[in-house]
Amino acid sequence: MLAERLLIHVDATRVGWVRDQLNTGRSGLVIGGPKALRKALDLREEGYEDVLLADPAFYEVGIATADLPYLQRTGEFPVTDPLGQAVQEQLAVGATAALTPTGYLRAGDTAAVRAAVREVVVRQDPRIVLALPIDAGWLQIDLVDSLIDELSTAPGSKAIMLGGQLDPLASFPDALTGLARVLAQVPGTALLRADLAAFGALAGGAAFAGYGLSGRLRHVVPPGEPTKSSGFADSPSVLFPELMALFLGKTLARRFAATHAPVCECKACGQRPLDSFPSNRDAKAAAQHNTSVLLSWQQTLQTLPPGPDRQRWWQERCRAAVNRYPLVNAAIQQPNGFRVQPQLLRWSLLNATAPSRSTGAGAD
Repeated sequence: MLAERLLIHVDATRVGWVRDQLNTGRSGLVIGGPKALRKALDLREEGYEDVLLADPAFYEVGIATADLPYLQRTGEFPVTDPLGQAVQEQLAVGATAALTPTGYLRAGDTAAVRAAVREVVVRQDPRIVLALPIDAGWLQIDLVDSLIDELSTAPGSKAIMLGGQLDPLASFPDALTGLARVLAQVPGTALLRADLAAFGALAGGAAFAGYGLSGRLRHVVPPGEPTKSSGFADSPSVLFPELMALFLGKTLARRFAATHAPVCECKACGQRPLDSFPSNRDAKAAAQHNTSVLLSWQQTLQTLPPGPDRQRWWQERCRAAVNRYPLVNAAIQQPNGFRVQPQLLRWSLLNATAPSRSTGAGAD
């Protein structure tokens, strides 16, 4: 049911922004926030029949340990089986599958990962998806082998969510290679709460993937850490398809102030110029644009057979995008108008076949 889906990870209050953009049978929703369960139930009662997950996101407030890998809502009366309670709550509101209430998994804490896996093994319930909110440090060369070993014993679906500030995959050069290895070597592994890495994960063999509609839903901030940001965003993030990157709508308006901006012909935009999202009043339209473009890419991807063909196609798209930056900057007569984002460059250089264990190969 979840296989090869591109899910949209969205706060309960913004489900209506993207519901009409979804492709039946190809996409679906992951609802986050404190009202996730209530919204999931409402959607089912309204007749929504496609894939639906509700993310309790306990990893935002607590750390997983060997003794307590699964958490429950703060302030609730303690229960002896937080995993069973979470599964029951999610399935009761019509979720397609239940995400485990895993706490945040600190890099190198093998015992906590093993404890989370052990409880899922005991359950043997195909409706359970093992949520893995892992610190990006797990993807380092000296730790990823251990992570792969532990996850290889877990049955069914597993959903990685990367933890760190801003872009976790930019934390160190070999992070992307580590992620590619986990996806390639642990069957049934997915990537949730991601940016465009969700699409790269699908091309690399992920069971399914989830794109975060907002920046907050594109990574996990470690519990107890203040959220770092690049500043107040007074306009929405807009996907520039040609450059395969998100830019603030205000930035796009400034860059194309003296020339004609590219026109988007996606399902949501019709023929809307990319410089027409200058303020947060355009946030809904930007979210619909981003979702529509990504789902059109997914449709193209699925015309290719799974495996190296999809990986090469994604890598070639990334390379083509990297090569477009100087051309677009020349057209707007701003040499540094748009700068290639590190993650895109690393996707363009990533080997089509993920390196085997202990090679020491990096993404650069």
